[in-house]
Amino acid sequence: MGLGQQRQTSYAAIERKSAFPGFSAPTVSVNPRTAFEEKDRHMAKVAFIGLGVMGFPMAGHLKTQGGHDVTVYNRTADKAAAWAEKFSGKSATTPAEAATGADFVFVCVGNDEDLRSVTSGENGALHGMKPGSVLIDNTTASAEVARELYAAAKERGVDFIDAPVSGGQAGAENGILTVMCGGDEAVFERARPVIEAYARMVGLMGPVGSGQLTKMVNQICIAGLVQGLAEALHFGKSAGLDIERVVEVISKGAAGSWQMENRHKTMNAGKYDFGFAVDWMRKDLGIVLTEARRNGAKLPVTALVDQFYGDVQAMGGNRWDTSSLLARLER
Repeated sequence: MGLGQQRQTSYAAIERKSAFPGFSAPTVSVNPRTAFEEKDRHMAKVAFIGLGVMGFPMAGHLKTQGGHDVTVYNRTADKAAAWAEKFSGKSATTPAEAATGADFVFVCVGNDEDLRSVTSGENGALHGMKPGSVLIDNTTASAEVARELYAAAKERGVDFIDAPVSGGQAGAENGILTVMCGGDEAVFERARPVIEAYARMVGLMGPVGSGQLTKMVNQICIAGLVQGLAEALHFGKSAGLDIERVVEVISKGAAGSWQMENRHKTMNAGKYDFGFAVDWMRKDLGIVLTEARRNGAKLPVTALVDQFYGDVQAMGGNRWDTSSLLARLER
């Protein structure tokens, strides 16, 4: 295969009309990581702020897969030191220090207030970023804070992309996350090759805030799917069916889903230590419901599932994974 064909294969970009007037961008970039792409990448100076279960491996992929010069910051300094030792990188004592001189600064923290603190707060990343650099937020946060940070970054001559991710801890560790971006098209095109170090799919969904809104759509879909799967397994067990046989058959039809394929065994065994925690899902659904009140969307099922997750929290399942909706039915 010639180089031109290889490049065409490695980046399968799909053009679609945007829902936003005057905005046209590649909505999807599939990244199979060929050897050609690895050699073709340009090394950048990168900072990564927030080394939780997602951020730690994501920052690692920026170093190992992307080949970038990476400096990290974490509120718990020992975590940053452990990352620097594991990946032969560097750590900083403040977000501003980590961001100084960086071409791209990534943030992956817990919520809106954490995000404000490490970006625009005292010693926040924006205080150290140089004009022309790009702040990329991987936190699942509100569209409102994304627009706020976009404006704050622009005042300093810095570009901003909201880029929440989907794929969970396993996706982060394997470098196969889906990244939903909002921002200016030219900035996205600059940032995309760097983001692809930890992603399988990268999409520009529209102007700033669109990435967060798309992540909300993602969480709405997941909430309904998990509740449906929990009820189905509960019904099947109550009816005395062999759940493994049932799933083997129905998973090949219209009922099949990622959740069914990857979670039915652990759910059937009553084990809920795999993946995204209930506390984080409730945080995400809270963001969804707040946005729905703002835009007038009606989300009765999402609101109900959010209440069900509240029941799971009351059972002590704060850190159980989201498939623990079944435990609520079996209590």
